[in-house]
Amino acid sequence: MIKLIKFVPIISLAFVCVFFLLFILLEKDPSNPPSALIDKQLPEFSTVNLYDENIILSSDNIETYTLINFFASWCNPCRAEHHLFFKIKKNYPNIYLVGISHKDNPDDSKQYLSEEGNPYSFVGLDQDGRIALEFGVFGLPETFIINNEGKIIFKHMGPLTEKILDDEISVLF
Repeated sequence: MIKLIKFVPIISLAFVCVFFLLFILLEKDPSNPPSALIDKQLPEFSTVNLYDENIILSSDNIETYTLINFFASWCNPCRAEHHLFFKIKKNYPNIYLVGISHKDNPDDSKQYLSEEGNPYSFVGLDQDGRIALEFGVFGLPETFIINNEGKIIFKHMGPLTEKILDDEISVLF
């Protein structure tokens, strides 16, 4: 029995090495897990507009390519990516840009968009976090692209970058 116990650390180390070797060989990035929603229908949701509570957006009335970005005024990575949405709006005018203000004070969201500019066609409110929960949002920012059939074709966790726009988003259009 004592001889067997001597081999436990070596066997454990071998398992860990095999695990990391598989991640490297399969080119998996543990910081960017795959989304269970890719190629699935858009989750059902409904939200009121930040600027006019009489205007409502729901999953039922999204019929064109749509980019949905979950953000908040208190989110520094959201601020880092914000300027890229103006570039997307300019380069891809057929994309409907939706910002979802996640667990943020509406007045703070309005001030943030007033200061930084508002690239969105619609800004929805998700004060209780239910919409983000339906989308499986882990943290802010997160961005989704929905095709004209209502299926999620892209998800990115974290701030968008020029490289992501060029390498991943531009190939979708």
